[in-house]
Amino acid sequence: MKIEIKVPSPGESISEVQLAAWLVEDGQQVEKDQDIVEIDSDKATLSVAAEADGKITFRAAEGDTIEVGSVMAIIDTEAAGSKPAKEKTETKPKAEAKPEPAEKTKSDLPAVKEEKAVVDLTLSPLARKMMQETGATEKELFDFFKSYRIGKKDVTFFLENKEKAPVSDIPVAANITSWPGGRETEPQKMSMLRKKLAQRLVSVKNETAMLTTFNEVDMTAIMEIRKKFKEKFKEKFGVSLGFMSFFTKAVTEAIRIFPRVNAQFSEEEIVQFNYVDISIAVSAPKGLVVPVVRNAEMMSLAEIESAIKTLAVKARENKITLEDMQGGTFTITNGGVFGSMMSTPIINPPQSAILGMHNIVERPVAVNGKVEIHPMMYVALSYDHRVIDGRESVSFLVKVKEMLEQPERMLFGANDPMETLLGL
Repeated sequence: MKIEIKVPSPGESISEVQLAAWLVEDGQQVEKDQDIVEIDSDKATLSVAAEADGKITFRAAEGDTIEVGSVMAIIDTEAAGSKPAKEKTETKPKAEAKPEPAEKTKSDLPAVKEEKAVVDLTLSPLARKMMQETGATEKELFDFFKSYRIGKKDVTFFLENKEKAPVSDIPVAANITSWPGGRETEPQKMSMLRKKLAQRLVSVKNETAMLTTFNEVDMTAIMEIRKKFKEKFKEKFGVSLGFMSFFTKAVTEAIRIFPRVNAQFSEEEIVQFNYVDISIAVSAPKGLVVPVVRNAEMMSLAEIESAIKTLAVKARENKITLEDMQGGTFTITNGGVFGSMMSTPIINPPQSAILGMHNIVERPVAVNGKVEIHPMMYVALSYDHRVIDGRESVSFLVKVKEMLEQPERMLFGANDPMETLLGL
């Protein structure tokens, strides 16, 4: 019996996908419910499992764009396929099967040692390609470094860095570059996710009235809280106390005061949401994804941290689902983890606003007429001016800044704690 494996529908409005990778070999024996292929839609990467035991025969190749419902492979339940390459057993020589000493010649021994020394060299792909293009051999490279006289400076460097990855200031390799020096180009086929991302980003610039407003946040209070409570927090809740939960909480409280930031433009009306689903931008292996923390306005800091950690792990392992990314009323992106000082984040459509976090840098600031050094972060709010007025956007960002600099405000609904206590 032959069973057709067809492309499943990843979701509404998706008519074609890209075959990302076969997880098995053509002609291999597969088992029922075994993942056999990964497909890329314009929203997520999905895996497809075998529907029965049998021999699989491919009908599409990796990188092909195929329509939903078309046949990717056929499983023959009556045929026996080959075993996967990784399961093939290697015949190891038995201890007693050693060659006799008489069979070894003097000319053989040096060759074996020399080959072993060459094989032990660790070359990057670019370095290997460079050697091939110039005609240099591993033996020549090995002989050169072997003849290099090791001095006190080299030994000191080795002792200080032997546990670390090699760095570029090793004396012998100071002038070596990893660039091959050629003029070749390497075309790379775009994934469905990258194509869709490109289309959406261009459409945002063309179809929205996007503006960006900036401010800076003194992170002293939050860093002191993290330093004081991070161990107890992790011990009790099982997750680290990061910056993202503070920003998420500050955003939800600021949205309560400025709800238009949480609205969306729809034809001739503006859709106002009475809940806050925060999309968190995560850098995944195949591109940027934005899984959603739902009803963040109802969550504690620990619940937010736990939800973000779960979604981030799924994204980095390519296990994120369409349900994880659907919806979202406001986005937070953190370019600071990559060292960004300032940027203008692009709105995640159909949302109307996105908050950009950046790296924390100690800078001199004026405090009560005196210059002090504080950990500062620039923040940026990009927004759709069709939905959000300038006054609302600036006031919203100022409110976020106030709550981050005075975290106790988050406990009292963005109000001053003393005013709340006095009933003002």
